[in-house]
Amino acid sequence: MATTGVRSEPPLVVIVGPTASGKTAVAIEIAKKYGGEIICADSRTIYKEMDIGTAKPDMEEQTQVPHWGIDLVSPDERFTVADFKQYALQKIAEIRARGKIPILAGGTGLYIDSVLFDFDFDLPEKRKGDWRSDPLTNTIVVGITTEKDILRQRITTRAEQLFSNGVVEEATKLGKKYGWDVPSMTGNIYPIVCAYLENTLSLKEAVNKFTTQDWRLAKRQMTWFRPNPFIEWCDLSEVEAYINSYLASE
Repeated sequence: MATTGVRSEPPLVVIVGPTASGKTAVAIEIAKKYGGEIICADSRTIYKEMDIGTAKPDMEEQTQVPHWGIDLVSPDERFTVADFKQYALQKIAEIRARGKIPILAGGTGLYIDSVLFDFDFDLPEKRKGDWRSDPLTNTIVVGITTEKDILRQRITTRAEQLFSNGVVEEATKLGKKYGWDVPSMTGNIYPIVCAYLENTLSLKEAVNKFTTQDWRLAKRQMTWFRPNPFIEWCDLSEVEAYINSYLASE
């Protein structure tokens, strides 16, 4: 979906899709080509020190283009969707003020929609009513579709990489510092690592369990995004071309 009308400032590019669909790579390429800055819409990468387990963009990726929405709070701090909306809108304004293109990319649907549909958290009817009918103007929204077998393989490969890249050591350090019961440690891969450390799961079982967990996450993410009629769905190979066709006319 690309909104129309007279535009006096750079458009907001929104890239959504399930976990492991390739959102980060596409966002980086678009940002490099058009002078953009990326705002990560991910409820996991907001936490400091949680780098490997949240599949956060690595330092090489972060140095290619500016990234925002990363390392906002400590693992034992509370951060709500309302906090994210306020933060993201501020960053969008700042990026536009620099003459750059803001790119909101991620898989946390509530984060995305809070910005795209301007949720008012003081008015319940604006959180679950007709909010999908009135998105922000001057916005392009694209979603990444991936064949099930390919996505499942990407998720499996990433699960294996997390364990080979040191997620056990990261989780051990976080568990000692913050405990295993803080909300940020009770989701994602960390409880699985905890079970592995307690010898209730083998390494293979831990990898398989996280693969299954991430696959279920991907299905929940698509269930969230599919009803949104403003998303233009494209295969990963087509996403960049679609966004290019819109931005090239700017």
